[in-house]
Amino acid sequence: MIYLPILLGLSFAAAYFPLTSSKPTWTRSAIKTIPLLAFALAAYLAGLGPFLVAGLFLSALGDFGLSRDGDGPFLYGLSAFALAHLAYILHFLGLSGAPLWDAFSTVPVAAITLVGLMVSTELWLASHTGHLRWPVRIYVVIIGAMGLAALTLPLGWIVSGAGLFITSDMILAISLFRMSDTYHHRIKAGYAVWTLYIAGQMLILWGGLSG
Repeated sequence: MIYLPILLGLSFAAAYFPLTSSKPTWTRSAIKTIPLLAFALAAYLAGLGPFLVAGLFLSALGDFGLSRDGDGPFLYGLSAFALAHLAYILHFLGLSGAPLWDAFSTVPVAAITLVGLMVSTELWLASHTGHLRWPVRIYVVIIGAMGLAALTLPLGWIVSGAGLFITSDMILAISLFRMSDTYHHRIKAGYAVWTLYIAGQMLILWGGLSG
């Protein structure tokens, strides 16, 4: 029963893959939203805890927002993902039983590298985001904190999933703010973003299922 929603989610994720760079339609938005809704249902049925379920569900809302055009839907999607990361932070820290800053003592190189990556966005990202600069800045801090929370756990599915999620968002940021609409690598970037994102979310879910 638990694995049926996962298979459904992966099926719709595969169906969305060729649509990553197509124009927004309601059908496209629905296909993009279903995978994380299905993952959230699987987490709920497995009793994996409210924060993991909330993180997956809020990610589905974020997917819907980012599937539409315009600043309004973008900010809606960005806010939903920010809340999802806050839920993941609570979930990860609940699993590890450690404070966020513990990552700097257990895996200092990875933690410092992650903070350096967050700070570097002021150079390669913030100046290109225009009136969205502060929402993007806040999101960068929150997703960075999510990565640090994951690093308080032993290296495994969840840490790998969080890493893929962050990588996906980095590529998405470059695609949205640094690539022109006609840049030939933008289609490839869309494929990479979706693949890494679904893989990352699946690994976070799998980490919960595997205990």
